[in-house]
Parts: sequence; C-alpha cells; structure tokens
Amino acid sequence: MATDAWVNETLYPEWGQRFLIRRELARVQSAFQDIMVFESFTHGRIMLLDGVVQITEADEFVYQEMLAHVPLLAHGSCRNVLIIGAGDGGVLRRVLQHRGVQRAVMVEIDGEVIRLAKEFMPGIAGDAWHDSRAEVLVGDGIDYVKRAGDATFDAVIVDSTDPIGVGEVLFTDDFYANAARILTAGGLIVNQCGVPFMQADELRETSARRAKFFPFVAAYVAAVPTYVGGFMTLGFAAKQPGLDAVPATTIGARAHAAGIAGSTQYWTPEIHAAAFHLPPYIAKQLLPGRRAAVR
Repeated sequence: MATDAWVNETLYPEWGQRFLIRRELARVQSAFQDIMVFESFTHGRIMLLDGVVQITEADEFVYQEMLAHVPLLAHGSCRNVLIIGAGDGGVLRRVLQHRGVQRAVMVEIDGEVIRLAKEFMPGIAGDAWHDSRAEVLVGDGIDYVKRAGDATFDAVIVDSTDPIGVGEVLFTDDFYANAARILTAGGLIVNQCGVPFMQADELRETSARRAKFFPFVAAYVAAVPTYVGGFMTLGFAAKQPGLDAVPATTIGARAHAAGIAGSTQYWTPEIHAAAFHLPPYIAKQLLPGRRAAVR
C-alpha cells in the first residue's frame, strides 16, 4: 500500500522493503488481484500484485534470463515451449531469442497485467508480442494444461505468484500430473519456488509434489535484488536425469547455436552450471535421494 510517498511491500508481515515513489502510473483492481505500477527513483518502473513486487525495470533481467535460458539450454533442442503466467512478456521475449524455438504459447490469467505491462513497461517484452511464433492467450493456465495434448511441449515455464491466491492452483498435484503428460520424453518444467531463507516450505513442498510425477527433481538459484531474502530458487523437474549437470562448455556451444550468446546481463554458461550447486540450507529442502544437483 502507498503511505505518504512510499510503497511498502506486504509479502512478509514482519519484514519487507519499501520504495520511494517518483510517480504512480496505474492502480487497478482486476478480477483477480490489485495491480499497481509506479515509477521509482532507484529501480525504474515497478509492478506490484497484491502489494508484492513482481518486476522492476532495473533487475528484471536476472529472473527472466534464468527462468528462460536455463531450461531451454539444459534441454538443448526445445521447439515448443509453454509459458504460464509471465504477463509482463519478459519470459516470452527471452524464449523467442532462441532461434530453434518454433512455437511459444503464453497463457496469462489476468489480461490487465498484460495491458498494463504493454502500456507502462514496454521495454520488458520488446517486440515479443508481435513475433509470429508467439501465441498469447488470456485464460486459465490450469485449464490449458488439462486440455493440451500429450507430448506437445518440450518445456513448461511457470512464472507465477507465490502459492497463495490466484497462483495457488499452479502448485497442485493435478497441475504437475498434467504438466508431465503434455511434455515430450525429454521434457522439463521450471517454476519459481520462492526465497528459501524465508519460504523454505514452498521449495520443500513443491519439490515433494513434483517428485510424484517426475523422476528427476532439482533446483537452481538466482540472486534477484528485489526478491529480498537471499537466493531465489527455481524448481527444476525433468523426465530424464542429468539435465542439471550439462557442462558449461556444452551450454556455451548451445547458447551460440541458439543465438543468445553475448545478449545477456546475468546468465552465462558458467553461472548456469554453478546455479545448480546449492548451499546446504537450500539443498536440505529437496527430497532425500533427489539431490543429484548438489555436488
């Protein structure tokens, strides 16, 4: 909520961050959530959903690059990608940077997020909205996954809010069962699992749930400044083992072939490989016997 000229994040009741507002740009109560977009003094334009920072122009590249490039390059030959959420278009933009991607379907439940991102944060998605390979749908990602055909996607990328409110259904058994069904034999799924220093339950419970439907479960980390509390974890589940352990040299070669080498501000082949080496306080949240990513 805005107090005087400050906006105070409401993710945790006893701890948080605040931003001095230069100019409020939009405040909308959609059918699903409260959306605020404002211009800050330090982080460019910022979007909050229900009082929680979702994206800032200053550091969006960290999260977006790691959420998109890591699964696509770990897989190595993604042609069809499903993105759930990510209404700002940043993940869509990074996915479409991969020249081998033939089709990227993005399903965002709240059309107001897309509209406001296009109007007030157009640099996040760039020209991705107009790419002929993109199919942008305003609708329920859960329903889309239920209806999608078997083995129709090589990767599923879930960019959702935390498992409360509108994002809660993206962390259920039904969702992961259908996600596994619609993935090809070498397919994988990635989703944000919160900041484990403050949200350890989220990583632990999500990992246990994914393990029911995927034979390999891991996680990797990214340091996103405005996701306070240390490393953000990204859950990683695959139908084949070893995708977390592709050597940096191979990842680099794949990046060159994909056309993304030299275009990133956070991701590198070495960061990619190192991100799966988890600190013990994070690694212990993964299931025993499912910690192949910890070496």
